Amino acid sequence: MIFEKKYEDRLAVWRDFREKLEVSNDPLQDVVDLYNQAPMCSIHTDPWTPEMWPSPWELVEENKYCDFCRVLGMCYSLQLTDRFKGSKFEIHIGVDAENSDYQYLLYVDEKVLNYENDSYINATELPKTFKPQTVYPMPRLL
Repeated sequence: MIFEKKYEDRLAVWRDFREKLEVSNDPLQDVVDLYNQAPMCSIHTDPWTPEMWPSPWELVEENKYCDFCRVLGMCYSLQLTDRFKGSKFEIHIGVDAENSDYQYLLYVDEKVLNYENDSYINATELPKTFKPQTVYPMPRLL
């Protein structure tokens, strides 16, 4: 597994993973599946301060994934493919009114990743109980 390897090996495995996304039948599900295996920690990165967010390579080097960093990893993995170079990426931080939990969602065009941990949904399927607080458009990486 990528997360158990040393830094240089993680970089190589991550590059190979992104190459597989180019031809995958379901690249969004593949990226969700990968980051569901990431070693989780409670808080690693302040989601409210974009200038402090790790770059893609810093994220791979640090190898610490809070809920927010997992979303960053999904975003960077997809952004660094040719397949998604024309896609619009946004990170939405919001609260689910039913349970008052903060959630970090990745929007890739009209798909939403990280609302359901094991899959992704269409933006139209997002419950009305989710109330966005902040939206961060992600700059292009390619």
